[in-house]
Amino acid sequence: MTAYLIVDVDDLLQRLEARGLVLDIQTIATSLLNAASLAAGLGSPDELMAIAVADWNRYRRPSGSAGVSVQQVFANTGYDLFNVPDRRVVADALLTHYFSFEQQVVDELIIASSRMDIAALVQRVPVSERARLRIWGDEPPTGLPGVIFQPLEVILGLPSKTVALYIDFENISISLSEQGYIINLDDLLEGMIRQAQTHGQVIHMAAYAPWGQRGSLAPMIDRTGREVSDEVTSRLARANIDPVYSLPGKNSADMRIAKDVLDDSARPDSADVFIIASGDRDFNEVFSAVRTRNKQVIVWGVRGSTSRLLESNPALSVEYIEDFCRLRRANEAMAAHTAPYAPGEEPPEFRPSQWSSVILQLDILLAERAADRVSLNTLVRRLVETHAVPNPERAEDLILQAAKQGILVVDTEQGTVMPNANSEVVAKTRLIRDRIVHRVANTLHVRGWEYVNYGFLLKGIGMDHGLAGPGLNTTDAWRSEWVDTLVREGILVRELVPHRHNPEDLVPVIKLSEVEGPALAPQVIGVSRDEVEAMIRRIIVSVEQFTSFRGFAWCPLGSLHRRLRPFDPSTAFQQAVEELQEQGAVVINEYDNPLSEFKTKGISLVEESPIVQRVLDERNRFVRALLALYEQRLPLSREAIRQASGLDGRELDLWLSIMQAENVLKAVPGQTDLYSLFRTHHTVCMVAGDPPARAESGE
Repeated sequence: MTAYLIVDVDDLLQRLEARGLVLDIQTIATSLLNAASLAAGLGSPDELMAIAVADWNRYRRPSGSAGVSVQQVFANTGYDLFNVPDRRVVADALLTHYFSFEQQVVDELIIASSRMDIAALVQRVPVSERARLRIWGDEPPTGLPGVIFQPLEVILGLPSKTVALYIDFENISISLSEQGYIINLDDLLEGMIRQAQTHGQVIHMAAYAPWGQRGSLAPMIDRTGREVSDEVTSRLARANIDPVYSLPGKNSADMRIAKDVLDDSARPDSADVFIIASGDRDFNEVFSAVRTRNKQVIVWGVRGSTSRLLESNPALSVEYIEDFCRLRRANEAMAAHTAPYAPGEEPPEFRPSQWSSVILQLDILLAERAADRVSLNTLVRRLVETHAVPNPERAEDLILQAAKQGILVVDTEQGTVMPNANSEVVAKTRLIRDRIVHRVANTLHVRGWEYVNYGFLLKGIGMDHGLAGPGLNTTDAWRSEWVDTLVREGILVRELVPHRHNPEDLVPVIKLSEVEGPALAPQVIGVSRDEVEAMIRRIIVSVEQFTSFRGFAWCPLGSLHRRLRPFDPSTAFQQAVEELQEQGAVVINEYDNPLSEFKTKGISLVEESPIVQRVLDERNRFVRALLALYEQRLPLSREAIRQASGLDGRELDLWLSIMQAENVLKAVPGQTDLYSLFRTHHTVCMVAGDPPARAESGE
């Protein structure tokens, strides 16, 4: 039987040091050897090929120095010493040196390491059919099926300390933000949990903050870049961290944490290690009291925001969060944010955040003053007044964070602030606000309504092709979130009114704010009834031509709007589609697209609808008039078409425009009001009653 034990000495000693354990190296080396021999079912440890891997240069003692070196201990215990100064090639070096013989296969392979560069050897070493592969480490490895995992501390019989973690979440989030870090909540929580586990078995975790208090925490994102400040409590709970509510105010969380730490440390079953994530000096006396109870105290702080009194306390161990959580500073995050998405990668949703409040309130101030900038104090007061933040200090911090991320431009000498129009966050926030407010304003103006039904508004926004871009207009939940944000910021007003068919049932409606809405609404472009009627004709004709020629049941709504956009100066297309829906003339739905794996929003005609039949009859009569002139070999001038069709003025202009847009007619170059007929066009052939053979339409 061929059995191997590979011990990652560098990793082993680093982990023991991180846990504050001082153990006899001879005992560790012997324990590993005996445990491996027993696991492999060998009669003696001498039958085991034991390899101690390390950068042995770091463990050599100077000549003449007292004591026994780590290298000597493993050599004397029976290990083959393998020196790897360059960690990057450790797996390849081991494979080449010990496992490159084709005729040799391994029956038992045990790797004592928590690092994947060595652990991955289990996939590369040639093994027999009944071989057993074991890893002794901190946690089960991922992506290595069939591997037997055992905790190394169990193998060595190490005493397992218990750990309790208390996080002053408000303090930590603001401190990280003040030091220029973008807080990725996923990385922050994973880093904290991973670091706590290095000190022992974690039995309790709690995070303290005035949860639900708007603006009390620094803005946070997840790994997709989505703003998740409102989801912190749910994400903490999923990570088994209890979110504990503390009242707003600097000392509230400190007092609550101090009380819980003192109470918990006095219990007989309390943890061995108490970790307090806060750089506040107010905890110094609490730490001293816990130390008297023979508990180890570790402080997690942020460099530049941790009290020097804590950092200089010899009884405390201070660790810095930015060292074990993979957080990036604002400039690094901005560079990553502007990098192009990988092929097939979906951009994150652009959702409301604390930056939204800053941008929207600043724009309101600029509109009120007809200025391009306002004083810093003015914006601070507005953010506090609108409850975007709980106090002026938090407002100033939020503004400075926005400046660091390129969202705002702050002139510290003049004490002024203005939006950075080149910022993607500013541009997208303004686009969303303008399109939603514009839609509400136009609907109220054109239809003469007092309000817009909430559901009707969401459907309208969903069809707004002006609201396009990565992460925009994705779902009804996204649209609802942005409408609610504009309500919260005082730009729109949300009310409950009696349903027109059932007065006892209240339905949500949206209005423009009397104060802020008109100031921020783009100029309302009135859409006349004639423009909507003209667009209805264009839509019906285009959809019918597309579906009948291609043999499809529906037409992509986005493609249709792009085709008709030259004839849509405002919101005529949206209003026409909505009116057709209300009259049961069209159906809007999500369809399977044969050219894409994603569904496509499409529009189909209800052929039995009176309005569809009327418009198609009008089209057919006009095409027959063109055919009559064509067959008589008469020039297709505007005057000749007027006489043949019986149309004049605006109606004639509309149908001439529709026929040109659909490629039925083409203007003769250099000839005013003279056209040529595309006789083999699908629609012309269909109206003429030609054989069903499908001709090229020129589209």
